[in-house]
Order: sequence, then structure tokens, then C-alpha cells
Amino acid sequence: MSKLPFSTFKPWLILALFLIGWTLIPTLIKSFCQLSFYQFQAPLWTLTSQFKDLQIYWSCRNHSKKELIEACRDLARRNSFSQLAVAENMVLKEEIARFEKLHNLPALDSFDPVIARITRRDIHSWSHQFMIRKGSKDGITPGAAVIYEKGVVGRIKDVYPSSSIVELVSSPGFRIAARFVGDNRPITYKGIDNPAFSKPKGHAENIPIDLSIQPDRPTMLISSRLGGHFPDGLIIGKLSKLEPSISGLFNQGAIELDPHLHSLQEVTVLIPQRH
Repeated sequence: MSKLPFSTFKPWLILALFLIGWTLIPTLIKSFCQLSFYQFQAPLWTLTSQFKDLQIYWSCRNHSKKELIEACRDLARRNSFSQLAVAENMVLKEEIARFEKLHNLPALDSFDPVIARITRRDIHSWSHQFMIRKGSKDGITPGAAVIYEKGVVGRIKDVYPSSSIVELVSSPGFRIAARFVGDNRPITYKGIDNPAFSKPKGHAENIPIDLSIQPDRPTMLISSRLGGHFPDGLIIGKLSKLEPSISGLFNQGAIELDPHLHSLQEVTVLIPQRH
């Protein structure tokens, strides 16, 4: 019986030696190598995102004057509504401050918004996380709330000098205290395993047994002040159906999240102000 040449086993031998050597390397060195490799790739992803923004800019330059006039008209209308909303918010803030002073209540949490573009999003983790183009240089810290115009997006998971990783509200690792509109009792919301590009969903548990929901009138689930860095009242999703939990002491149900979570291009990070 003829023996196989050594060159046949050489690739497998090299791979086996590499795997054995990698398992023997201390965890601290592994983490350092992973972080260094990430920091090497991050500027390339940021540069790719900037080129994409530049491409969109030049494509917009090709629109006709009529289209630009119509867009400016629509933008002026939105600005008018926004100015009215800002004025109303200022009045409400003054009213809240007056009641806080009158009743000697602690002040509500204040946040500094940081606008960030989404740099990178992998298909295999589309519903779990993505990268944004802001980091510790911009004041972003782990655990900070990430939102958009329609509610909660997620929270900051990892922070690097010029980029950050956002854990989405649909990720199985996301968990937050929440409440329903019109009910101040806290319940628990957590993400679940969502396949890529499927309709995002979450799960609510510890729902009071006396809470009733009509299927044709879903109840909105919003953030609670007990949820850490999240301000009160941000939309998380809606609940259409209740089911009894295993213990029978509470109810539970699936939360329908906004499908726009799959197509986000820009988000806002809320940085808590230090009093």
C-alpha cells in the first residue's frame, strides 16, 4: 500500500496546529487581538459609508428644478410643524419645571442628542446589531439609549474611539423595563431571535392579569423611567394578544415592532447629562 505524500496533509496539519495554539493563548491576548483587528477595519467601514453619502449627494444634484422646488415646499411645511412642536415642548418643559419646584420633586433626566449614521450592518445579524459612525470621541458611552423618530432602536453595546455597536431592540440580548400607555405598572420587555429581514418582534412578560386588550385595538408598549438610560414614553411596539404565563400569575404576549427598524440609515444617541 503506497503512502500519501506529506504535502497532502500539510494544510490540515497547519490548521490543526493553529487551532491548538489559539486555544492555548490567554484570553487577554485574544481580546487584544480581536480589538486591534476591529480598530483596523473600522476606518475602512467608515470611509465606505462616507463614499455612499457622497454618492447620494451627487445623485440628488441630478434632480430637476421642479423636483427641488416641490421638495423645498414640503420641507418648509414640515419645518412649520416642527417649529410649532418645539414651541409646545418648551411650554410643557416650563410647566414641568414649575410643578417640580412647587412639589419639591426630583428633576427629570436630561439628555444630549448625538446624530449618527449607520456604517455597517451584517446580514447574519441584521435584527441584532449594527455599527454607527460615532464613538467615545463624541461622548458616547456604553448603555446609552438609541432612538429614532418612531421610538426605541436599542442601546449602545460597545464603544470605540470613532464608532460604536448598537444592540437592537429586537435582539435576544436586549431587555428593558417598560409599561403600557395609560398604565404605570412596570412590565418586562425582551428581544427574541428574529431571522434576517423578517418582521421584527419582541416579547413582553410579567403583564398584570387584570390588563385587557382588544385584538382590533392594539395597546402601545412604551419605555419606562425604570428602564435605565431610556426616558419615559418612547414607543417600543404594540401588543394585540395576551396569553397566560406558565405560572398563571401574569400574562405575556408578542410585541410587534416597527418594520422601519430594518431600513434605518440614521439614529439618535441620547447621552445623559451630568448634573
